[in-house]
Amino acid sequence: MLQQGDIILFQGNSITDSGRTRGNTAANQPAALGNGYPRIVTSRLLSDRPDSGLQCFNRGISGNKVPQLAARWQQDALDLKPSVISILIGVNDMWHGLNGNYKGTVDTYEQGFHDLLDRTRRALPSVRLVICEPFVLKVGAINASWFPAFDGYRAAACRQAGIFDAAFVPFQEVLTRALDDAPASYWLPDGVHPSMPGHQRMADAWLDAIA
Repeated sequence: MLQQGDIILFQGNSITDSGRTRGNTAANQPAALGNGYPRIVTSRLLSDRPDSGLQCFNRGISGNKVPQLAARWQQDALDLKPSVISILIGVNDMWHGLNGNYKGTVDTYEQGFHDLLDRTRRALPSVRLVICEPFVLKVGAINASWFPAFDGYRAAACRQAGIFDAAFVPFQEVLTRALDDAPASYWLPDGVHPSMPGHQRMADAWLDAIA
């Protein structure tokens, strides 16, 4: 999927943000990429393909749901004219509803995500899309109240990947499978945000699906 000179943009919420320095907007810079899977992916790509001319950017922002992503999409996505856009969004779209701070539903999420992807295709017809599956594990903040509703968000992301001919990264499957190796708290200490090894498993899955 990746080509010479590609501009790769990682978008999403805190899981993608991962403590990046937002004032640093340069490509391929550790501080600008944060401490999570975007940085790990970039390091591997640049190491394996030193002559590829790849440029990787992270514009994830903690707390974002689909509406916040859409509100900043022109500046933080379309204006960069990326050739590859990777999007991980969805956990806050449900979480903020559970805590009473948001009235959106899974239908709100899917329609908003569809509109965002359609807007992207219209503006950048040749862009290659990567849709990452929202995920949680049953530990920390994640309890029975999340299910089965959260599975609907995962299914919605998968459907939109199919509609827009996007690559799909099955993060939930990968992290569920990781439970064979260590308990949930090892991978996602609060059930949502990955640890260092959790981000490594995510990066490996992203590369398996894309590179």
